[in-house]
Amino acid sequence: MFIDSHCHIDFPELAQDIDRLRSAMRDNQVSHALCVSVNLPQWPGVIALAERFPEIYASVGVHPDYEDTEEPTVERLVELAAHPKVIAIGETGLDYYRLEGDLEWQRERFRVHIRAARATGLPLIIHTRSASEDTLRIMEEEGAAEVGGVMHCFTETQQVADAAIAMNFLISFSGIVTFKNAVQLKEVARTIPLESMLIETDSPYLAPVPFRGKTNHPALVRHVAEHIAELRGLPLATIAEATTANFARLFKLEGRLT
Repeated sequence: MFIDSHCHIDFPELAQDIDRLRSAMRDNQVSHALCVSVNLPQWPGVIALAERFPEIYASVGVHPDYEDTEEPTVERLVELAAHPKVIAIGETGLDYYRLEGDLEWQRERFRVHIRAARATGLPLIIHTRSASEDTLRIMEEEGAAEVGGVMHCFTETQQVADAAIAMNFLISFSGIVTFKNAVQLKEVARTIPLESMLIETDSPYLAPVPFRGKTNHPALVRHVAEHIAELRGLPLATIAEATTANFARLFKLEGRLT
């Protein structure tokens, strides 16, 4: 079976069609999905899906791209993370691509999430774009290795992957790895240890080839796994088994993903 380790099925373009999406997941042997929080005002929709469907889990966090939104505190994140279907803190991190100017607020928000993860013992879901040096520095300064987590929708270098793995983080590949021009990323997917790998859709974005440009959804994570299997010269079942086991281990769900 396959697991979509990062999706946004609470977003309107997917939430309105949830029954069809769940059916497509079953048809493609996608057994579970982690619906990832991007801000606190929308979090009730995330947790409602997790409460309604046994195969859906949730995280709690505020994405670095959301500048004008309710700012999280350690205490608030810890409170929300007490829900039994919450298995991670995030999506958090740094993004210097979309926003400019003084981004110290982004770095402080990232620190808050790491502190909340350490307080709860839950792993982190980290987003980094055009900010890998500061991302790794803050992870180290705040002791992120204590809880570990995942570098989601990874697009960075082998060196960044190695540094994250050394801090107990897994590397998650999205549909981007299937894109023809993602040469460097394909090499990372080909070489990192299998025990350090997850797969995801980041849906509704970044649909893999041959669906590029269309609305993404969790069932399509299978195509990410197929491409990685091809890159590594391994049976698809090997990628499925490894990434499912990695997901269960990271999010403390061993024996519960049936």
